[in-house]
Amino acid sequence: MKRRALVFAAPREVRIAEEPLAEPGPGEITVEAAVSAVSPGTERLVYRGELPPDLPLDGTLPTLAGKAAYPLRYGYAVVGQVARRGAGVPGEWEGRRVFCFHPHASRMNVPLEAAVAVPEDLDTRDAVFLAALETALTLAWDGRPLAGETAVLFGQGIVGVLTAALLAGQAPGRLVTVDPVAGRREASRAAGAHVSLDPAEAAAYLARETAGRGADLVYELSGSPAVLAEAIAACGFGGRVVIGSWYGVRRAPLDLGGRFHRSRIRLIASQVSTLPGHVALRWDRRRRREAAWEFIRRLRPSRFIGREVPLEQAGEVYAELDHGPGPVLQVLFTYGRMPSCTP
Repeated sequence: MKRRALVFAAPREVRIAEEPLAEPGPGEITVEAAVSAVSPGTERLVYRGELPPDLPLDGTLPTLAGKAAYPLRYGYAVVGQVARRGAGVPGEWEGRRVFCFHPHASRMNVPLEAAVAVPEDLDTRDAVFLAALETALTLAWDGRPLAGETAVLFGQGIVGVLTAALLAGQAPGRLVTVDPVAGRREASRAAGAHVSLDPAEAAAYLARETAGRGADLVYELSGSPAVLAEAIAACGFGGRVVIGSWYGVRRAPLDLGGRFHRSRIRLIASQVSTLPGHVALRWDRRRRREAAWEFIRRLRPSRFIGREVPLEQAGEVYAELDHGPGPVLQVLFTYGRMPSCTP
């Protein structure tokens, strides 16, 4: 067998490798990819060479083991169909659609326990949002939103929009999103935000609408270190700022004297690899995944796909990402036949 795989060869240099792929080993399956989702924020860091070189790519995923040293492979959202089975894999897996936390590639061997069966009623293009939805769900948990609060989200990329959609379902008093791109603000309003603002409007709006109290809950999801200071400034006394962005090697310029020192604001780091402590006694990864599938059914996130391109055009996609956020929320790489869901 052969496959096509995306390789980040060096900063701002990608190539498509044509390479052999062995038959699946015992307990493994071979998955023929249909689509894979680009994670704009993190993959921009990979493309630019802005990942911390001493930090593992992801210590919880065997497909992303190792350090951020070039050449490297990245990506963690592939949906495809089981084409081959290794010894010990039950026959009912043949032909099933699965989600894999695996770098972008047309074909891959993964341990059966690392493959997530896609519910039969879900469309393939919706299913590829599983990782993003799990991230949004964890962000919502970390913020502990309360009915009646004013919540503000800075950054309306795909994770930001999905987080806004989840918070909208929890009926905050006011859900405000902030993004410099008009198309993203439009998507945010469609997801349930009461109002979506350009950053230049945000401070005056919050001062007016909260009578100077500031927001109760703020999320920093822009991926830009400079925005963290804006998020803290938007938060009121005793409020919470949830930081979901990963800045890589970049540093956030902060002034933690003066107002912040007396504000009792809590800064909360959120990351999908682990569950927040306050839910961990009743939730585990399996239950969170079941909840994510249910939210995918409700939200139908495929409506936020802005572009689908063959894997061979990956270089163009990353070059565009390098210029900064654009109106396209989600890009998919495509690989050929699209397996369908069962109505």
